[in-house]
Amino acid sequence: MYLEGLVISTQQLPLVIAGPIVRKVTENSCYIWVCTSIADAPKLSLTHDKTTINGQAQVESIQVGKHAYIHLLHFKSNTHFEDRKRIGYALQFNDSSEQTRWDNEQEALLYSNQTLLSFHYTQTPQTILHGSCRKPHFHGDDALTQVDVLHETAFSKQTLCPDLLLMTGDQIYADDVAGPMLKAIHHTIEQLGLFHESLEGAVVSNTDELATHPHGFYEREQLLPQIATNTALSSLFFGAKKKPVFTSVNAQNHLIGSAEIIAMYLLVWSDALWPSITIDSEHVGEKYSASFDKEKHAIEGFVNALPKVRRALAHIPTYMIFDDHDVTDDWNLTRGWEQEVYGNPLSKRMIGNALIGYLLCQGWGNAPEKVSPLIKSAMEKMRGNGIEKHDDFIDELLEFDEWHYRLDTTPPIEVLDTRTQRWRSESNMNKPSGLMDWEALCDFQHSIIGKEAVIVVSAAPIYGVKVIEAIQKVFTFFGKALTVDAENWMAHKGTANVMLNIFRHYKTPPEFIILSGDVHYSFVYDVRLRFRRNSPHITQFTCSGLKNAFPDGLIKWLDRLNRILYRTKSPLNLFTKRRNMSVKPRHPSMGYGELFNGSALGVLKISHKSTQVECKALLSNGKEVEFPPIEND
Repeated sequence: MYLEGLVISTQQLPLVIAGPIVRKVTENSCYIWVCTSIADAPKLSLTHDKTTINGQAQVESIQVGKHAYIHLLHFKSNTHFEDRKRIGYALQFNDSSEQTRWDNEQEALLYSNQTLLSFHYTQTPQTILHGSCRKPHFHGDDALTQVDVLHETAFSKQTLCPDLLLMTGDQIYADDVAGPMLKAIHHTIEQLGLFHESLEGAVVSNTDELATHPHGFYEREQLLPQIATNTALSSLFFGAKKKPVFTSVNAQNHLIGSAEIIAMYLLVWSDALWPSITIDSEHVGEKYSASFDKEKHAIEGFVNALPKVRRALAHIPTYMIFDDHDVTDDWNLTRGWEQEVYGNPLSKRMIGNALIGYLLCQGWGNAPEKVSPLIKSAMEKMRGNGIEKHDDFIDELLEFDEWHYRLDTTPPIEVLDTRTQRWRSESNMNKPSGLMDWEALCDFQHSIIGKEAVIVVSAAPIYGVKVIEAIQKVFTFFGKALTVDAENWMAHKGTANVMLNIFRHYKTPPEFIILSGDVHYSFVYDVRLRFRRNSPHITQFTCSGLKNAFPDGLIKWLDRLNRILYRTKSPLNLFTKRRNMSVKPRHPSMGYGELFNGSALGVLKISHKSTQVECKALLSNGKEVEFPPIEND
């Protein structure tokens, strides 16, 4: 191991390993997520205009390693926060020496002329940031740094900061990990004493063997579950006697243990641990050295941007929802996929471990009340020596069906779970499942009926690029849904019909905004119902990814093909499920005819005095791509 035999003192570690990250904020309360290297949880205090805000402070803590404790700090004010007024917050440690350490560490998170970290609350958000797909080793800059640029500009010019940040999926890539990142993960595990676990049905008996195993780097597909091809599904996909359970094409460094997942989150949210991490090529095969060196260069660029990302997340209410890569590629794509993955003890454990990481590092701060039963169970099972009754805890996570949540703003923001409540095909286990089942869609419809306006967060676009959906449909017909990642709202007849009928319902909100990611390119559609005088105004803003992009040459041709085959008067539109809807693209100021390809942060601006919806993509280099509304629409 990297630090074998070395006794780590908490004085050698940062006091705050990751965070603070501002999570859920309401009119009179806030939640702050933080990870510390000591068990002593900080207390949260709030101020406004140098006046202490009276209220009740609480904290829940979960130990994830010998020197790693995740806390969710909560403060409930006796009075309501003033609209868009900055609320200062402070972490207060009981020990004076620890407080001094934190005061010194905190300096890097403050903007010019700031003495406290801060956030603001508003009932009526006007500037909403959103993005997805942040892959550390993608060879491009991290657009999430633009959240920091926006705040720095606002503080220097004394203008309003953005109201909130929505991270719409693939905040981590558990299945697609660079070799140098995996090295950093194992260094972090040893440094913090993150809990290892025994494994059933695996080549290795315990996760503490992974860092030194001959197949531990770039060959983890050799460690992942293998199943005999005794089903038509297996034979169709792989045509061999043995096949991998997981379908990710980049599974060579797939994360396995819960410690690996937790370490990944700490390393992508914060720069605090990186200065003490040494990345070498020990245990990496010589034939992978070129890939390792190339990825190391990309990771170095990612790490250099982390101070800005960490500072930004300490100042804006941030909400998150998973997509597949937060767990594994093609997560729950088909009924056959679920049957094979959940039927194997190792692959089920890996899915469960990713959900443990999601719960503690993402889901907990979205809607703390909803996940409180899971947090209570985690507190009981995650103690000083590891996770007790590990499999039982994973069963609880897999049975949980309340990952979706709602922000009670004006308009309300409905964040959908399109991963764990799937409408499974009964006719063929090889067909893609619907992104939401009938019951979940009915609950969604009930929650929005009668509202004047609503913002919906769907990881995958509801209205996709037609030519790409057509290609996915062809592959699905021939039993190759997994080959083209055929996950779109139109891929399942039941889900598609119910969702489209929701838009047609006469009580559907007249103003409807959809925010999505997933696809690694950006576009904006304005949608209206045909043959109906009072059609709802539907604007879909897809912005993806924060640090990822589509192959540029391919997206150029797909964009061109889409405009040729599915132009406004094309007869091919009659064969789509959306034929009774008018879907008009907004043309980006940069890029191709309808699509923009490049790492970007979505900036949505809405006016509560009109129906105007402004969409633009803020690139990692600071340039803006505008999507101007269609005139006379």
